[in-house]
This record gives sequence, C-alpha cells and structure tokens, in this order.
Amino acid sequence: MRNVTKIGTIALVALFALAAAIAAGAGGQGQQRSQAVEPIVIGHRGASAYRPEHTLASYELAIRMGADFIEPDLVSTSDGVLVARHENDISGTTDVADHPEFAARRATKVIDGNSITGWFTEDFTLAELKTLRAKERLPQVRPDNVALDGLFEIPTFQEVIDLAKRYGVGIYPETKHPTYFDGIGLSLEEPLVATLNANGYTRPNSPVFIQSFETANLRQLNGMTNVPLVQLLDELGRPYDFVVNGDPRTYKDLARPEGLRFISEYADGVGVNKNLIVPRDSQNRLLPPTTLVRDAHREHLIVHSWTFRNENTFLPEDFRVGNPARPEYPRTTGNMASELALFYSLGVDGVFSDNPDTAVGARSVFLDE
Repeated sequence: MRNVTKIGTIALVALFALAAAIAAGAGGQGQQRSQAVEPIVIGHRGASAYRPEHTLASYELAIRMGADFIEPDLVSTSDGVLVARHENDISGTTDVADHPEFAARRATKVIDGNSITGWFTEDFTLAELKTLRAKERLPQVRPDNVALDGLFEIPTFQEVIDLAKRYGVGIYPETKHPTYFDGIGLSLEEPLVATLNANGYTRPNSPVFIQSFETANLRQLNGMTNVPLVQLLDELGRPYDFVVNGDPRTYKDLARPEGLRFISEYADGVGVNKNLIVPRDSQNRLLPPTTLVRDAHREHLIVHSWTFRNENTFLPEDFRVGNPARPEYPRTTGNMASELALFYSLGVDGVFSDNPDTAVGARSVFLDE
C-alpha cells in the first residue's frame, strides 16, 4: 500500500479542507459526513460552463466562484512545452481551421486506438499555438459562450500555476494520452514533475493532485514525486495501457474492492465517473448507490467524482427541470444542487464541476444542515 501517512497529512491542510478517509468499517453507503470535514470543489477545466474551457479566463472565474482547485488537462507542443487542452486534437476548441497558414498541418492519427482527423498540439510549437484563440467546445449547449470565441489564448501549464499561486488555490493536472505521447518522444511525466518541482510543489501536502486515466504512468509518477496521485475511473472501457499490455481488467473492475486495493499501492485516491457511485437505469433515472465510496475509503483512498454540470442534458431525470418538449430544454438549468447534495451525503471527498458556484453553494447548504 502507498504510504498512508500521506493521506493523513493532506487531510490536515486546513487551507484546502481535504477530506479524510471515512473510518474503515463504517456501516452503509449513505452515512452522513462530519460537518467538520469539507469536500473540495474542483473547477473542471475552469468554470467551463461560463467561459471557453482551459483558458486563464475560465480558471480565474472558477477561483472567484470559490473553487479550491483548478484543473488543467495537459498535452505537449512539438517543442516539449505542456499546455492546457482537453485533447491534443484542437480542432473543436480553437480557431485553427481559420488559419490558412496551418491548413497543411491537418492530419489523421491513431490516438489510443481511435482514428482522428484534425490539428494536433504536438505538430505546433508553443509560439505557433499562441497565435490561435480558444472557442466554445459545446456551442449548442452553451451558446452564450460563443460570444467569447477568439478572445483567449491557449495557456501553458506554467501560466496556470502562476494564476493559482496568485490566488492561493490548488492545481489538479491531468496527463492526457500518456502512452501516445511516450510513443512520439514527448513524454509528459518528466516535464510535469520538473515544472512542479521548480514551483515548490514537492511535498505530500502540496496543493496538487495529479490524475490520469492510465495506470502505468501513475505508477511511474509514484517513484518520481511525493504529491498525491489520483487514478481516474470511467463508467465504460479500460485504461489504454491495459489494452496495450493485454490486461483484461476494465474501469469497473478497478472500482471493485480488489481493484481499489491494487490502486492503493501506487495512488492516493480515485477520480470516478459519478455513475459508478450512483448508477442510472435505461430511463436515465437514479438507482441505489453502490458501495464504491465506502470501499475506497477502506483502502485509504480519497474519492473525487465527476462531472457535475447544471444543464438538463447532463443530469439524471430525477433532477431535470422544465418542459421536455421545449427546444431549449437540453440546455435549461436543472437542479444540480440536489444532485450535489446527494453525492456530498454519500461521503465523496470532492467534486469536479463546470459550475463551481453551484458546487460551492450546495456544499455550504449541506454543511450547514
């Protein structure tokens, strides 16, 4: 098991109010959390419901809304600089298609087994990427954000750190497609750790979590850094390094007690698709909670759940609001506060949200009850 004292140390950092593991053996999945322990709110790609994602404007708004951490997904440029993009394919999140000087850069690549055609960060230098501007990834769901297209640059990881330090919040970087980037000679782990070290993030209680959907790179990072590591678990599929190595286990397998025990050997927590905690039926209605939170806490793993978004299209039927026949229904704001209250009551240690203001407000109400 990874050094459990690390979790104990993190839990004592009052600045970030990190949640301690619920005592092993506590009965039931729906136990009420102590009001003295406050789950963290992570600004998912910043405040991406209100600003184009992974921009300094999005991150700064998340901070102003009360987020404890901001989340930059990290990919590499051709000259080895880490930048914040959800994917290395930037076709849908920048105006690259409007730049004729880059038309010849459009390419088809196989990323984690999927053939993708577009423009990719690893084919651009940082200087070239800085000539592009971000745009809204979900214009049909968030049409108001389209008015902000063309205003913001792609930020470097260092620029995100500088912003976080200026406001005194934590950072929650994710390495995207680490096996792929290793394969093209642009490994993400070494520059990530070097940047963290250069900024003083070297101790177990540093305000940092590193997350990944793959396992091999987290196991590598376990020997490279002391900051907390979080294994991401999706509802479907399996880690791509498992695909490459012939490991048949799925994310759902890793979410079971034996899988969580395996994760505890190299990581400090799990970042889980919320449907692994509260499943939905074929009608998009909530089913009884699983025991994942309790099982993870028994292995001394913190649990952060994702992704909480206000719009009906992302919510279970139980929390949707309005008339389904109306054309605006999918983007109408539903009752995410009640969904958050459910997850807070189940003992999660943190939530990723596109709407940090709602997550912070729901947390305040929950803790006051």
